[in-house]
Amino acid sequence: MKRARWIYNNLQSFGAQQLHVQPRRYVSGEMQFYLGRRYVLKVVEDTESAPLVKMQRGKLLVHVTDFEINKAERVRALLKQWYRVRAQYTFNARLQELLPLTDWVTELPEFRVLSMKKQWGSCSAQGTLMLNPHLVKAPRDCIDYVLLHELCHIKVYNHGERFYRLLGQVMPDWKTNKRQLDNMAELFLND
Repeated sequence: MKRARWIYNNLQSFGAQQLHVQPRRYVSGEMQFYLGRRYVLKVVEDTESAPLVKMQRGKLLVHVTDFEINKAERVRALLKQWYRVRAQYTFNARLQELLPLTDWVTELPEFRVLSMKKQWGSCSAQGTLMLNPHLVKAPRDCIDYVLLHELCHIKVYNHGERFYRLLGQVMPDWKTNKRQLDNMAELFLND
């Protein structure tokens, strides 16, 4: 009850932010994000090639056959799979790069890519990381923030003073990256 006013105000703020985010229709011309950059979605109907997603000159091309019954849903599914594969690759590469900063983690932790509505990542008591594939849409510094945040949970499993002191040691500007990620969350999670 002591925090009721704060909770109410934050719920109102989050609700107001959602008013400005248009639902995705998965049609040509929409903006998609990858590693913090915007890409124009271009849906290509092509009976000659297999369905696929590729990046080309500032565009995210999605090839679908022209006889797709629900083309928007097919484009959405293809993009979802593409983001999942890119996330797996990107998170693995970033974890390997960040590991030397965390002397308490001796080997690359096991991680899974798992879609979550409200979280970028989590860490189990066994040290397994769960990472949201939508995170791959964010800039690299924001990705690194989430990865380091979860790696810090391997040593300190709560969000106490000791945890934030550790996070500040491995990423002194973590608050800036967190703020940037929070401000862009609706754009990245809008699926």
